Amino acid sequence: MATRKSTTDTTSRVVASGAAKVLADKKASAAEKTLAASALAQRNPKAKTSEKVTKVAAKVLSDPKSSPAIKSIAASTLTQKSTKQK
Repeated sequence: MATRKSTTDTTSRVVASGAAKVLADKKASAAEKTLAASALAQRNPKAKTSEKVTKVAAKVLSDPKSSPAIKSIAASTLTQKSTKQK
């Protein structure tokens, strides 16, 4: 994954490019497409990962069958999870 130029968490160009490929892939699963869409949305520095996507990302990261590219997208979405406390 590319290094970030600022302290604002946004999806890197490398991850965004991979996410775009996942969205275009007709064989990609719903979970993979959910993560890819979230990663692309997070090119906006104000966008944060929802609880639903956080759960999908955690599941993908723990699945040994997930590809390194999908795991990279999942990890990117998790780094952008909202840190607000209730």
